[in-house]
Amino acid sequence: MKLWEDLVWRGSIAQSTDEVALRSELEKGSLSFYVGFDPTAPSLHIGNLAIMVVMRRLQEAGHRPIPLVGGATGLVGDPSGRNQERSLNEESVVAEWVERIRKQLSGFLDFEHGKNRAVLANNLDWTAPLSALDFLRDIGKHFSVNQMLAKDSVSARLESGGISYTEFSYQVLQALDFLELFRRENCLLQMGGSDQWGNIVAGVDLIRRIEGKSAHALTIPLIVKSDGTKFGKTASGSVWLDPSMTSPYSFFQFFLNTDDRDLVQLLKSYSFKSREELEGIFAQHEANPGARKAHRALALEVTGYIHGQETAHRVEKASQALFGQAELRDLDEETLESAISELPQVDVGVSESPLWIDLIASSGVVDSKSAARRVVKEGGAYLNNMKVGDEGTILTEADFLFGRIALLRKGKRDLVAVLRKA
Repeated sequence: MKLWEDLVWRGSIAQSTDEVALRSELEKGSLSFYVGFDPTAPSLHIGNLAIMVVMRRLQEAGHRPIPLVGGATGLVGDPSGRNQERSLNEESVVAEWVERIRKQLSGFLDFEHGKNRAVLANNLDWTAPLSALDFLRDIGKHFSVNQMLAKDSVSARLESGGISYTEFSYQVLQALDFLELFRRENCLLQMGGSDQWGNIVAGVDLIRRIEGKSAHALTIPLIVKSDGTKFGKTASGSVWLDPSMTSPYSFFQFFLNTDDRDLVQLLKSYSFKSREELEGIFAQHEANPGARKAHRALALEVTGYIHGQETAHRVEKASQALFGQAELRDLDEETLESAISELPQVDVGVSESPLWIDLIASSGVVDSKSAARRVVKEGGAYLNNMKVGDEGTILTEADFLFGRIALLRKGKRDLVAVLRKA
């Protein structure tokens, strides 16, 4: 399948400038394109990953990606999608985040091989030397305030209480980025999320006004779950690509727990499998949704290309082990530690020999000891995946994996980690 048709099938195109002209450019040969990532946190998250995947699809089709980390725009703040001013971070903090994000991008795109190897850019390189007067005279004069006020991101903020000049100027800075990359790298296409459309076409217009030439814009849809909430958000916050911020196990579980209603679109958006492979997975899922093979395929693939195949298989095994589908004692300590990090936890002293029913009751998984006794009586009590048949069952030293971790389970899915403390 040709690149454009594949992107359409995957639901990866929201808006574009002249489609016929853009498709023609993409079919000519290697096209340089860029996507901007602002360092507003120490890591990218899975919302960013959606556009990163599209970048990689274009690179694999022979085009040259220019990921831009916004060392300058990250100091200003983008009003898109926000109803209040962003807190401004110190320059040293932003600089540190720039480096961390550059490393993440370097591990995802190919920066070493072929004519279309990726090029990293930082807009601080051309913005920092630019004086305010030169910026206003050379760039600012090409922007109509009326048109700037009409941008959705700006008008929404004006209606919700106002916008600072700092964030109002963001669209001019982003347009300058496109102009600079057009000049420096012959970059003809800027891509981004659909909420960036106004900023991106401002760059297209600036190139036309100053250089008298055409450039292109392409956005992808923002991924929203079937319940209307933003994809990538959990009760504890964003799902990050940095393993120190979201563990590989939690990352895997997030995709594994995908709502059935969102599964097809997420596989299309995040998987590098072909259309034929994915349609086979969809058919298997429709025939036997309870097997959750499609969920596992999604979680395993995405975790693999972010954290490595070895880690992905390790956390998959941990996921199976926690729910009785694999042997807990086969897990290494680090993986087990990661897997239990988000479970309810109960601490016991090293000299204690507590009852199973006392521990499960104190965890809050059941309301009382009497409820815990009923779980045992009804056959739904487990210790390290072994059924507990006696309400007098106690935990002994031998029950603690690596001498300090035991796993209680009520029924199929309610888990509690017991940690043995000195």
